[in-house]
Amino acid sequence: QVQLVESGGGLVQAGGSLRLSCAASGSISSANTMGWYRQAPGKQRELVATMSSVGSTYYADSVKGRFTISRDNAKNTVYVQMNNLKPEDTAVYYCWARDHTILISYWGQGTQVTVSS
Repeated sequence: QVQLVESGGGLVQAGGSLRLSCAASGSISSANTMGWYRQAPGKQRELVATMSSVGSTYYADSVKGRFTISRDNAKNTVYVQMNNLKPEDTAVYYCWARDHTILISYWGQGTQVTVSS
């Protein structure tokens, strides 16, 4: 069983920065993708950024140039550095991991990010 534990959320003013971390515990294939989704109140969950175990990345258009995803494969940990935060970035951010060997996805419990104007 794989568990994802997030940390790093909080309250920040517009223009500020936060760094989220997500560590995967348990047995996950070395062939995996990890990343972040977010869900704002009254909106659907949306993909923010992902990074595969071989380094391929994806960013939503809304965060390109402001967010940077990275990972430490040895620690099964993914990070997202969020700069120049905007009030519209306010959401619960969920860590996500996809095991490409057994085709199962995992979710973290979510961490709140609030950006004040």
